[in-house]
Amino acid sequence: MIRLRLSLALSYEVNEPDSNFIFNIHAAHTSRQTVVDESLVVNQLVPLTVETDPTTGNRYLRLSAATGPLQIFYTASVDLTHYMAAPEQIAEVPVARLPAQVLGYIYPSRYCQSDRLYRLAMREFGQRQQGYSRVQTIRDWVAQRITYAKNTSDSNSSAIDTLIETAGVCRDFAHLMIALCRASNIPARFTTGINYGVDPAYGPLDFHAYVEVYLAGGWYLFDPSGTAIPMGLVRFGTGRDAADVAFATIFGEVGSSPPVINIEAIAGADGLLVMPQLVHSALSTDG
Repeated sequence: MIRLRLSLALSYEVNEPDSNFIFNIHAAHTSRQTVVDESLVVNQLVPLTVETDPTTGNRYLRLSAATGPLQIFYTASVDLTHYMAAPEQIAEVPVARLPAQVLGYIYPSRYCQSDRLYRLAMREFGQRQQGYSRVQTIRDWVAQRITYAKNTSDSNSSAIDTLIETAGVCRDFAHLMIALCRASNIPARFTTGINYGVDPAYGPLDFHAYVEVYLAGGWYLFDPSGTAIPMGLVRFGTGRDAADVAFATIFGEVGSSPPVINIEAIAGADGLLVMPQLVHSALSTDG
């Protein structure tokens, strides 16, 4: 078991009264990700609610802010108890046997135009042995062809754009891998959170986007950008693509500053400090 302590601070300048915010910044509760404790502080004395989507488990903070500074502070301690399996033992699930709640993650979506990548996927991955290894091949294909570079994409960039530009940030890597998985009839979803162990060379810690792929046994973690240690990923939300799980959706005239995020490994309830590390096993926190 790994225990991680995270904190984040968000700062805004609200220029229009009754501006509405929907945040997805609370650590998710899953079968293998337990929120031990958490704290939320908002500087404005305004009504707020935290609601959980019954389908995805995503937790949404909703509030209507007054004009002036708005500051959000969230901290949490999270226990990760990963399901680990040998990759060669994990099979794909035929479309005919996919659970109903998974079907939405095999269709094209706004940023993951899998229908337009079918021929590419069949040429590159169609003859590969099915199972975890084929998904790993897709992940490696994306990692090898796309260069991580800031300011090369924007909120409108899709999987097709990333394939053409051959550069992007974590969300772009994730969109392309998801689109190629879906084009190969493998359900995949966009996941947001915070990653432990990112190289400081990438700059200040930020929200992270990665991929969860549905295979026999559950949803398995993949980081096509290669910037994270998958064992140190803390999930906030999942969706079809970035449109479903923005960390902040704002309705109103609002200015913002970059988020301030920190994460560290701490001793668990047993007093032991276990550090996230790279492993060859397949990992899941939602098995």
